[in-house]
Amino acid sequence: MVQSNPIRIGLMGFGQTGRQIYDLASRSEDLEVVAIADIGDPSILHYLLRSEVNDPRQYELQGNFLVNSRFKTRVMPIDRPAEMPWDMFGVDIVIDATGKHRERAFMEDHLLNGTPRIMLRTLPADHIDRIVVPGINSGAIEAGDRMISAASGTTTALCLLLKILSADYAIECGSMTTIHAYTSDQTLQDYAGSDYRRSRSAAKNIIPNHHEAGIWLGHIVPEFDGKLLTSALNVPIHEGCLLDVSLVMADNKVDAQAINDTMRRSAPDYAGIVDVVEDPIVSSDVIGNAHSLLFDAKGTIKAGESIIKTLSWYENLGHAARMLDVVRLYANLDRQQEAA
Repeated sequence: MVQSNPIRIGLMGFGQTGRQIYDLASRSEDLEVVAIADIGDPSILHYLLRSEVNDPRQYELQGNFLVNSRFKTRVMPIDRPAEMPWDMFGVDIVIDATGKHRERAFMEDHLLNGTPRIMLRTLPADHIDRIVVPGINSGAIEAGDRMISAASGTTTALCLLLKILSADYAIECGSMTTIHAYTSDQTLQDYAGSDYRRSRSAAKNIIPNHHEAGIWLGHIVPEFDGKLLTSALNVPIHEGCLLDVSLVMADNKVDAQAINDTMRRSAPDYAGIVDVVEDPIVSSDVIGNAHSLLFDAKGTIKAGESIIKTLSWYENLGHAARMLDVVRLYANLDRQQEAA
C-alpha cells in the first residue's frame, strides 16, 4: 500500500492552541506543521512549547526552525494574514489559531497568499463556507469549502450533547452557561478595554460574558436554531471548563437516570470525542483530556416536571485535537476527488 504524503499545515499564532496543535501533529504519522507565523521571539516560543510537554528535549530550535524527530517548521515573524507567504511552503491548509482574524476579509487574505483552505479555531464573525464539528456534520463537507471554522471548544461540547440527547428525546428549548477558564484576551489587572466587565482582572473575578454558540447553533444542528440561550462565566483558573446545560424536555417522564443511560450507551459511538465520567471530578482533573465532551453522570438533575440539568467537562486540548480531525476530513475528501 502506497503511503500518502503528510498533510502540510501552516499555523498562524503560536499561543496555547497553536502549541497544542504543533505538539499533536508532531506525535502523529500523517501531519506536519511546515510554517508558523507569530511575532514572538522564536527562542521564547520554543521555551513556551517546551514548558508544556512531558519531554522538553523532543523539541529543538535551530535558527528560525522548530525541529522535532518528524519535521522542521519555519518560524516567521508575521502576525497579519496579508503578509504571510503561504505559497512558499506548499501548505494544504492553514489554521488561524490567533482567535483574532475572524472576519471573512482576513480569511480571504490567507487564500490570496497561497493556502487552498483556511480554518479558524473560533466561530466566525460573518458568513463562511462551513462550520465543521466532527461527530456532528462531518458528512456535509464539500471539496469546494475554502473558508471553514472548527467552531469552538464550548460550541463543540454543546452540539455533541444536544445531538446525542435529541436522538432519544424531544427537546423544546434550553440554556447553556460555560464556566470557562480565563482566556488570553483578558487582562490580569483591571485595565480599560472594549467591554466593561472584561476590563476587570481575570485573576480576581468571576466575569459574566456573552457566548456566540447560540448564534451559530443552527448552522451545525439546525433543529436547535433559536432554541438555546448561551452565556459564559470566565473564572480565575487557567485550564478546564464546565458546561452547564438546562433543557426543557417535551416528555415530563424523562428523568436523570434516563439521560445518564443515554449518554453511557451513546459515548462509544463517539470514541475519542465523547466520554462519560462516573467519579466526582473537578476542573483540574480534565487537564490533558482530549475528549471534546466529558459528561459528568453525577451532575445530572431533574428540576420540576420537565427540566433536566446536565454538567459536562472539556478543555482546550480537545478542541485542538478536533481541529486536526477536521484537517484530516478535508485531506481525505481531496484525495477522493483526485482519485475520481
